Amino acid sequence: MKYSVLFVCLGNICRSPMAEAVLRRQLRDHGLADVVTVDSAGTGDWHIGHSPHEGTRAILDQYSISYEGMKARQLDTNDREQFDLIVAMDSNNERDIRNRLGSSGRCEIIRFLSLLPEKGIVDVPDPYYSGNFDEVYSLVNDGCEKLIEYIRMKITGKSQK
Repeated sequence: MKYSVLFVCLGNICRSPMAEAVLRRQLRDHGLADVVTVDSAGTGDWHIGHSPHEGTRAILDQYSISYEGMKARQLDTNDREQFDLIVAMDSNNERDIRNRLGSSGRCEIIRFLSLLPEKGIVDVPDPYYSGNFDEVYSLVNDGCEKLIEYIRMKITGKSQK
């Protein structure tokens, strides 16, 4: 069974491409790279065709995580049919996704930090404004590990633990 995940943030140059790259790496490490496809998009159109932000590239380089070939794109109404799971990086993104895509379609829409309730925060901070790419990487890394557990349960019907 194939499973597909789309991360969505505002401009698709910071948080969502970071999550895409980190999840791809973790899927490879868990032997799931052939089973799960990953992409990212933004709700806005400002950065279409651009590479990830230099801060995202720097943190991914620090951890030797590839972002090769990644270019920003905007969320499309077809994404509702193309993906099993759409993961919003913050509450505003989640609202915008639901407004743009409506309620029809096969995919589930969740907010990323719903995977990490113990963190006590709702939204992944936008490092485009804060500059704190280390904090975002930490959240993304931990959240993607939880997301792998969630995906494994969706695919197999049971948890790994």
